[in-house]
Amino acid sequence: MPANPPFPPHVSGRESAPRRALPNRADAGADAGTVSGADVAKLPGDRYFNRELSWLTFNRRVLAEAQNTHYPLLERLRFLAISGNNLDEFMMVRVAGLAAQVRRQIDEVSIDGLSPVQQLQNIHGAINDLADAQYAIFTDLVAALDAQGVRLITGRRLEKAEADFLADYFERHVLPALTPQAIDPAHPFPFIANQGSGILFSLVRAADGADVNEMVLIPPALPRYVRLPGQPATWIAIEELIRRKAARLFPGFRIMGHGVFRVLRDSDIEIEEDAEDLVRYFRTAIQRRRRGRVILLTLQDGFDRSAEAMLREQLRLDYALVIRARGPLSMSGLSVLADEERPDLKFEPYNPRYPERILEHDGDCFAAIREKDIVIQHPFESFDVVVDFLHQAASDPDVVAIKQTLYRAGKQSAVIAALIAAAEAGKSVTAVVELKARFDEEQNLHWASQLENAGVQVIYGFVDWKTHAKVSMVVRREGDGYRTYCHFGTGNYHPVTARIYTDLSFFTADPRFGRDAGLLFNFITGYIEPKRTEMLAISPGGVRNRLYECIDREIAFARAGKAATIWAKLNALTDPDLIDRLYLASRAGVSIALVVRGICCLKPGVPGLSETITVKSVIGRFLEHSRIWIFGNGAALPNRRARVFITSADGMSRNLDRRVEVMVPIRNSTVHDQVLDQVMLANLLDTEQSWQLHPDGHYTRTEPGPKPFNVHRYFMTNPSLSGRGAALTKGRKVPKLALRRGRAATE
Repeated sequence: MPANPPFPPHVSGRESAPRRALPNRADAGADAGTVSGADVAKLPGDRYFNRELSWLTFNRRVLAEAQNTHYPLLERLRFLAISGNNLDEFMMVRVAGLAAQVRRQIDEVSIDGLSPVQQLQNIHGAINDLADAQYAIFTDLVAALDAQGVRLITGRRLEKAEADFLADYFERHVLPALTPQAIDPAHPFPFIANQGSGILFSLVRAADGADVNEMVLIPPALPRYVRLPGQPATWIAIEELIRRKAARLFPGFRIMGHGVFRVLRDSDIEIEEDAEDLVRYFRTAIQRRRRGRVILLTLQDGFDRSAEAMLREQLRLDYALVIRARGPLSMSGLSVLADEERPDLKFEPYNPRYPERILEHDGDCFAAIREKDIVIQHPFESFDVVVDFLHQAASDPDVVAIKQTLYRAGKQSAVIAALIAAAEAGKSVTAVVELKARFDEEQNLHWASQLENAGVQVIYGFVDWKTHAKVSMVVRREGDGYRTYCHFGTGNYHPVTARIYTDLSFFTADPRFGRDAGLLFNFITGYIEPKRTEMLAISPGGVRNRLYECIDREIAFARAGKAATIWAKLNALTDPDLIDRLYLASRAGVSIALVVRGICCLKPGVPGLSETITVKSVIGRFLEHSRIWIFGNGAALPNRRARVFITSADGMSRNLDRRVEVMVPIRNSTVHDQVLDQVMLANLLDTEQSWQLHPDGHYTRTEPGPKPFNVHRYFMTNPSLSGRGAALTKGRKVPKLALRRGRAATE
């Protein structure tokens, strides 16, 4: 492991302590020293995919769902919008970062050996191809939706009722908010904010025939699309409405032409080492984000070349990409149309189940957890149980303390409300609010203020490290002592995304987890590094060490002629050292099956390097988000002796070395079976939503075969093993997936 940078200071500006890898629990029988530096040195140099290009192939898989004819039309439109939003964030952060490296003449190469300039060249070409595909799909979807009574007004002539409504709407809701600005030497070029859009008009003054150029910036408060009343459902883009009503903006002028444009800027926030007050720093940084360097200029197809040249000059487009759009300049805005009330054009509504284990105890979360560990899989089982856990803690007179990490909590957060209620009830409440959660900084500042006003002790964590672990800890007075109840999650405490993202929530009253959770919070709030943990691996450092121990153990099994298997489910795999460890395991004969939804820099199936490794990506109705590691422990998977872990960390350097993360071992037999024999195995068996990664970097859809299997449909229609509780003993067992098929899927 490379040398660590100095231990980052907290907000208070206290002295930095030396950073080191946090300790793992000692694992009996772990084989240390299985892998050496010499082993790594023997690996071929060309062994990684490019991170950025891998992300773009992921977004192509998302976009492909917009072409999935098995999906209802509005859901396909939603996938198109998601691909657009994904691309915006990629441009504002990843591509902007590469452009900044080029400007600063930083020549650091990527893990696949490309310079920043080479990466930008490849990325720009791939983004242009992606944009072309988006516009082609948009055209097809608009035509299909029009035939189903969901219409988007583009260039056609308005009917009288439509024209009357839009004329009135423009006068009352749009015109007062618009400010035309002349573009000439006497007027400074207007500032265009990040994600801002506008229209350039070419005019001729009727009085004297003079040519005039005007810019109209579209206020962000205006809706991206306007819904006309009645049926069929008819929408018009705000820029199309302004263009059609331009004569009201420019009386006394002839309109000769117009062009719509949109700007994306560098939106990453870099933390300065001497930032002593994170709250003040982020309030300022959020304002700076709106004025970052332009990284993408999107122009309406047919945009005037001289006007484009003027924009290029004024916006200083060094290393920025320019795209000509044959459709909406912002695909992400189409999500408004996807919300149209047309149930026949959407997925059948799904209401998550409330865990029967909790209901069997009359809704008492603490009684259910005290009886036995519980795992909940969202969104198939309701996130309400997490909220209820905190609300019951807030109202329970025997609860004395609550500690909670908050990375993303959403705008309407029941979790925040529960913490406020607990503080107002006189309990000791500590909330670790992560201000560095990208694009949620402003919302998190708001929640931090609300929590502090209610008497919650708010901690902002470290300057250099993000606190990404998902942990709740409740201390309750019971008998003559105290019992600690813990919740560990793979996803955020966000009630909206919990209905879309597949994540695991693990509840336990095991005192070993309680002691470790206490050490974790002491580490975050008071710099008290845990000398030893009983169950948890804690990053920075600890999760990497635990993974290496487990991988090396499988290598030792393979070398001893025993069965050696690794299964993992991640959102991303980019860390070169972790990838190398998996390569060495493959060379030793370990069978490895990976489910990596997004970026994957590992090359699977390469003879002599990774021929025992398979990688698939599951893309479907729900966003696969849970992180799971499973090790065979000397026998073929699945087996009851397998070592099963869930974690908040992905296989990325930032998660392993620069974030506070936890890796949680699953020891309870019921929970162990659910995570291994259901969640993980179902992902490996899926054939309807899976894509296979090939050694050359391209993905192909998995053939459904004669007996198609859909992992999301399976969990929507089959109650979980843990959530059924006592129902399992009454002859109504959950169907188990065929273990023989599971083994076949990984061979």
